[in-house]
Amino acid sequence: MKRIQVFDPSMCCSSGVCGTDVDALLVAFSADVDWLKAKNVDIERFNLAQQPMAFVEHAAVAGFLETAGAEGLPLTLVNDQVVLTGRYATREELTRWAGLNVTASETSVDVSTSTSCCSSSCKC
Repeated sequence: MKRIQVFDPSMCCSSGVCGTDVDALLVAFSADVDWLKAKNVDIERFNLAQQPMAFVEHAAVAGFLETAGAEGLPLTLVNDQVVLTGRYATREELTRWAGLNVTASETSVDVSTSTSCCSSSCKC
């Protein structure tokens, strides 16, 4: 089974889908991650602000940060190999990397079911 890891820049919460000015790309990506998890894909996200040791302890990620800096994030790895930097993957890319066989209709994104990670008391 393939393992996908996404190393996010510093965000106020684990998904970045919080606060009053939510980035639509993050909403779509969060929905894609949830969709993959529902299909039993091994996918993890790491937030630089909340999980800095994950960045330091992974040699490829630490090396990337030394060279590109946090401005180069997000960074996506598949089985510890860098596959994408500087932007979030599309559902189609994630599907291909996970080795899923799905229909075209399954790869269309429905962000209407995404929820914010923050409560009304969010201080994002």
